[in-house]
Amino acid sequence: MQVVKQPIQRSKLRVFLGKTMYTYQRYWEWYKNRSQYTTTKSSSALTYTITTHQTPLYRKLKDVDMELQHNKVKNLSIAIPCLNGLVLSPGDTMSYWRHIGKTTKVKGYVDGMILHYGKYKTGTGGGLCQLSNLIYWLTLHTPLTVVERHRHSYDVFPDASRTQPFGSGATCAYNYIDLQIKNNTAQTYRLQLDITDSHLVGQWQCNQPSLYSYEVYEKDHKITMEPWGGYVRHNQIYRKVYTVQGDCIDDEFVTENHAMMMYEPMLQHAEEVT
Repeated sequence: MQVVKQPIQRSKLRVFLGKTMYTYQRYWEWYKNRSQYTTTKSSSALTYTITTHQTPLYRKLKDVDMELQHNKVKNLSIAIPCLNGLVLSPGDTMSYWRHIGKTTKVKGYVDGMILHYGKYKTGTGGGLCQLSNLIYWLTLHTPLTVVERHRHSYDVFPDASRTQPFGSGATCAYNYIDLQIKNNTAQTYRLQLDITDSHLVGQWQCNQPSLYSYEVYEKDHKITMEPWGGYVRHNQIYRKVYTVQGDCIDDEFVTENHAMMMYEPMLQHAEEVT
């Protein structure tokens, strides 16, 4: 079992310098590998829907103003067209932030909720983690390869009506905490994203029918009390691979999660954030 160290409180200057360094490293990576990133988008759906999923737009979160939920929806409405219709041909890679770009007020983004060192605050473009979470979850149900994903370091809200395993999302922060997906198959894939009055909806489409289906689940879920006095939540994410005949041919390790809990472990009645 991995031991999680007590969080280090860094100075504002140290945080600023670190973010600046990582941001420009990412710009250099995008430029250096620019030929690998897809720029193709299509308004035409591909023939076969490989996987689809939706998540609710509004949740009642303890001590969180619902206005931030409404602002999140505004931000999602601006970001979705940047990714909707994105086509991954064989060998192509998509970068979540390369397509969305920096979330600024000039583009229409408003203040939404941002998780920051185990707490929440407001920030321009806040709430876009719901979109990266959805795309990551969709991708786990396809043959596409996740080449970069970052886990949430803090478990901020208790489970309530959770339908996905803990730790099956992907956090994001412009631009160095990215989600990147590569198409290592011989088929072409297309990402479809929509927003309804109540849900964020996504699907991966393909020009060929899928030969496999996937079941994503968790193993070894534990809560430990660390020597420094805090609680940490652990698990591992796996996925079973099935043929079209329903035979399980593989049980793949996906990732492991270790998140510092920001609430009492036995607390049950509060909403989670997606």
